[in-house]
Amino acid sequence: MGTIKGRGATDNSSSKRFSLPEREADGDWLDSLDTVDGAPPRPSTTVTVERPRTILARNSSPDIGFDQSLNAYRGCEHGCIYCYARPTHAWLDLSPGLDFETRLFAKPDAASLLRRELAKRSHVVTPIAMGSNTDPYQPIEREWGITRQCIEVLAECRHPLFITTKSDRIVQDIDLLAGLARDGLVAVSISITTLDARLARILEPRAAHPERRVSAIARLADAGIPVHASVSPIIPAITDHEIEAIVARVAAAGARGVFWIPVRLPHEVAPLFRAWLDAHYPDRAGKVMSIIRDIRGGRDNDPNFGSRMRGQGVWADLIRTRFDKARLRAGLQGERIALRTDLFRPPQGDQLTLF
Repeated sequence: MGTIKGRGATDNSSSKRFSLPEREADGDWLDSLDTVDGAPPRPSTTVTVERPRTILARNSSPDIGFDQSLNAYRGCEHGCIYCYARPTHAWLDLSPGLDFETRLFAKPDAASLLRRELAKRSHVVTPIAMGSNTDPYQPIEREWGITRQCIEVLAECRHPLFITTKSDRIVQDIDLLAGLARDGLVAVSISITTLDARLARILEPRAAHPERRVSAIARLADAGIPVHASVSPIIPAITDHEIEAIVARVAAAGARGVFWIPVRLPHEVAPLFRAWLDAHYPDRAGKVMSIIRDIRGGRDNDPNFGSRMRGQGVWADLIRTRFDKARLRAGLQGERIALRTDLFRPPQGDQLTLF
């Protein structure tokens, strides 16, 4: 399958890891339409309501700076071809390719489930991460507003929060975030992979324009909200030449810190990414994968804690050196801000408190 305008993945192949049947493109009628019109129509976005029993996911990964996260949505319309979360759709018998970015799931009960979790005596107050798997401010947040509802609960309870996003839609919640920031309860990371609008359009087709993300950094910073920039992922021979320019731009916009992660290609992401390279950069596809394998110890992906976030070898060391020099030149921090955990107050139940 060739490129699809407005989408990241070039195909809709199913996962083979769970012995699931291979999926057809979209059914017999579209297969027939393909022979008549020359190409099937562009896949549209659908949203299905999901009713989970709990909303907080917990992890014990030593190289991740949080141990609990909240995802208001499953799947992500941004369509970033490199997204390490794509394989999660395989658990639903859906493709990590086009299905991941077109067949989305919303969790409208998320805020009430969060309130229930925070009311438990067993709840341990550590920062909750939003955006660890799929973007909390992807386009469907405009209609569903689930992310804002969850932030309202966290603001009421004075609970610490990390947010990572590629969308400038986050500025619509500055009224909530500024209040949390005054008490040291929130930090935001805006992901900027490239400043090249043409590249962004094919690399992360439905994410916000790079300039809008830079503007979001400025608006958050002006509101007193601590904001970092994530120059992630860095893709060798595709985006690495922009390291210095991106760091300088986010520093000028008001970012307090900056960090990076080399591109990760777990499970089904690797063949999707290779197909993307063949479609958009056939002249350098071999070179890009060769450098990635050098960074990943000879494989498409390194799943090991620690090294998966840093990479190894000559190319990783070169990128790290360049990034550190650019960061120091811009006067930026390299670590996330520590958030307060001592202000938490459990949500009120049906009965009002006396004081």
